[in-house]
Amino acid sequence: MSNSSSISHFLLLALAETRQLQLLHFCLLLGISLAALLGNGLIISAVACGHHLHTPMFFFLLNLALSDLGSICTTVPKAMHNSLWDTSTISYPGCAAQLFFFVFFISAELALLTIMCYDRYVSICKPLHYGTLLGSRACAHMAAAAWASAFLTALMHTANTFSLLLCHGNALGQFFCEIPQMLKISCSKSYLREFGLLAVSVCLGLGCFVFIVFSYVQIFRAVLRIPSEQGRHKAFSTCLPHLAVVSLFLSTGLFAYLKPPSMSSPSLDLALSVLYSVVTPALNPLIYSLRNQELKAAVWRLMTGCFQKH
Repeated sequence: MSNSSSISHFLLLALAETRQLQLLHFCLLLGISLAALLGNGLIISAVACGHHLHTPMFFFLLNLALSDLGSICTTVPKAMHNSLWDTSTISYPGCAAQLFFFVFFISAELALLTIMCYDRYVSICKPLHYGTLLGSRACAHMAAAAWASAFLTALMHTANTFSLLLCHGNALGQFFCEIPQMLKISCSKSYLREFGLLAVSVCLGLGCFVFIVFSYVQIFRAVLRIPSEQGRHKAFSTCLPHLAVVSLFLSTGLFAYLKPPSMSSPSLDLALSVLYSVVTPALNPLIYSLRNQELKAAVWRLMTGCFQKH
């Protein structure tokens, strides 16, 4: 029996047992993280430098790219370090910091995806009110609210989780510090408080999901009423990337947290966590740039301009 005061470090789940597979996972994580850094970095630079992209849609996309970069940088470097050096430890303060930033960036991503859905809804269903509902001040306030609510959510969960009494060892069944794994090694009666916080967070997530579904029902009804095929294509080209990102993020995240215990296994939990915490942030730039001609053109100009300077 040990309590949280005597725990100086935690043991994370190894991505592989054999040395060869550990090195393979290191190379895969390195490739994914470099792709995420490049893709999201190009989107941030293109939107920041391209004055014609200073619109609400691209402003929120820039914020989403920042949250994707943060999410990748929170979980992947430690997993790469452990795979390369054949270790599984993370310090107590390091675990607390990782859990805080992971909840922070994931919460911000969900809030930003919901706001981006609202942006698409106003753009297509209420185009005459777009300038008033989504002015520069309103966009700044919405983005600030998303980041502030994510910060408060992360602070609340981290403070509550690390105030629990931990007496079932220090081994976590995940490759990064995650709330459900912390609850498994807790024997504190106050864990019900954390379950309550998680329930509230899940309800808020489901609320965002319902809002997104309802908005897209209205969006598709409005798009199908557009008389010209070119107009319908343009509307779909701005909506489909967002819908694909939302579907990938919510389906993997909700399934990981809401699946029945009978379906739970270390390998499945690991695969799902890699999908929503590593793969999704890396894929988002590709999904958005494939369908958006303005963004592709801005990224291309940015890249060719850099090459010409060198």
